[in-house]
Amino acid sequence: GNMELKLDRRLAERRIYPAIDVSQSSTRHEELLFDRDALKQVWKLRRVLDALEDGAGLELLMDRLGSTKTNDEFLTEIAKAPSPTA
Repeated sequence: GNMELKLDRRLAERRIYPAIDVSQSSTRHEELLFDRDALKQVWKLRRVLDALEDGAGLELLMDRLGSTKTNDEFLTEIAKAPSPTA
């Protein structure tokens, strides 16, 4: 797949690094990279991150990534989280 990474100047100005705009960054054809269950978990992760304010999504992502050892473990933890209502 092809990755499109968008940076957010507002995050960089707040000294939040990496200043990645997680809601605007994505991989094209990710359905080819994940099995069906993992893809559902990735979509849930995106909904959770999109429901948060600027920077909060990135901070949550970085915190959770740091507390898990594998991508599968990370996605499993996200799947356990309640879905956002926004």
